[in-house]
Amino acid sequence: MKQGLALQLGKDSPEYTDEVSMVEMNKENMEQMGLQDGGQVQLRTEHGEVTVRCRSSTALPQGVLFMPYGPPANTLIGPDTGSTGMPDSKGIEVELVSRTKSQ
Repeated sequence: MKQGLALQLGKDSPEYTDEVSMVEMNKENMEQMGLQDGGQVQLRTEHGEVTVRCRSSTALPQGVLFMPYGPPANTLIGPDTGSTGMPDSKGIEVELVSRTKSQ
């Protein structure tokens, strides 16, 4: 929802860039990796890699990440559209590497 609200301010707005440059992950997974809200993680797929901030979520099951759709997510998504005009953005295998820990 925050992504949609920030989009109304424009794709160049700091609010939009801030919202689409984060990934939500299971709180327990973050604790296991020694991450705190605001810490940076690098996400890699076979299509690309991006460094974003992380935010904990109690709604996500362990091992599942959520990233709002935007330029950083596009870096991780493959180009195949399956003739739909839109690449599949769900169920993508992602490697997550801790970059820094927020203080």
